[in-house]
Amino acid sequence: MRPFVLPSDPVRRRVLKGAAAGAALVTLPALAWVARLDPAVKPTLYAHRGASALRPEHTLAAYARAIADGADFVEPDLVCTRDGILIARHENAITDTTDVATRPEFARRKVKKTIDGETHEGWFVSDFTLAELKTLRAVERLPKMRGTAWDGQFQIVSFEEVIDFVAAEAAARGRTIGLIPELKHSTWFAGAGLPLEERFVATLKAHAYTRSAPVVVQSFETANLKGLRKLLGKPDNIRLAQLVIAGGKYDALRPADVALGGGSLTYGEMVSSRGLRDMARYADVVAPITRAVIPLGPDERLGKPTTLVADAHAAGLQVVTWTFRPENAFLAADFRNGDGPAARNEAGSVAEMWRYLETGIDGLFSDDSALARAAINA
Repeated sequence: MRPFVLPSDPVRRRVLKGAAAGAALVTLPALAWVARLDPAVKPTLYAHRGASALRPEHTLAAYARAIADGADFVEPDLVCTRDGILIARHENAITDTTDVATRPEFARRKVKKTIDGETHEGWFVSDFTLAELKTLRAVERLPKMRGTAWDGQFQIVSFEEVIDFVAAEAAARGRTIGLIPELKHSTWFAGAGLPLEERFVATLKAHAYTRSAPVVVQSFETANLKGLRKLLGKPDNIRLAQLVIAGGKYDALRPADVALGGGSLTYGEMVSSRGLRDMARYADVVAPITRAVIPLGPDERLGKPTTLVADAHAAGLQVVTWTFRPENAFLAADFRNGDGPAARNEAGSVAEMWRYLETGIDGLFSDDSALARAAINA
């Protein structure tokens, strides 16, 4: 295992300054789209909900930190407001990521909804207008682990605001920054009269930046990606990524659209060699959970890598894994230290990413872009 020196802030700044300077010499589309058949091509760094280990997720502050820390792409998960505006939230429910529960004016909005087969009680984006959501403030999803220092400081942002912000950052930094939006609960939103896809495509076409900058569209569902492939074709700057939850007990899970339609296709079947060939007919990337690439053994240590990366590459798909987080609770047992489950473990996180990078993955999602950049650049 390569040695890792826990970086001080000045060291991190020097590393990131060098990474940014190097990135400015190469256009991002070449970095993002080329398959890693050439070992000299570095994997792509996707900022998971922004720098969500350091700032409340899906805020401009989280995206700004991720970009400053060397992310190639930032991720806005997309859901729809009651008045038809796409905003950046991880799911329709906003109970755990905003201060809505403290707002007496919205107390009567608390309801139960069944979304993608799971029942939730709380407050939901689809019951609010954008103007109402703008009165809320973001809070940390994992307060006991990541603290609450930034709670209440940042607004909920629309997809258009994210695009404008990323375009401004790209111009200021002299480098292209990609977007990797995820369409959440597509079938559910369509059933609620708020379909995502047409709004999404219209937004991309309305902005000069997203007409040329790299955009990767993700979904755990299948029908929306197939529909987008037919609608968009294969423009130079847009790729489609099929998210999958596979490996062990997850193999029996089905995409929400498949399950709601009475279909039998499982994520386990989707990551078989045959399933990956079928996927390549409409997608460019397969994005599996980390443990589908290297599973955990009974002792929670990393086992032998699966054939998923090789099978995906043989089918013509890139592989982007999710999600690397810097706290002990999320690490394989190989890399944890003795500071407890909630403790940040930067050395362990980088070491775990190294193991996955050795499998030949084309990119990774991380909650802490600086640590992922250190792993990729090592």
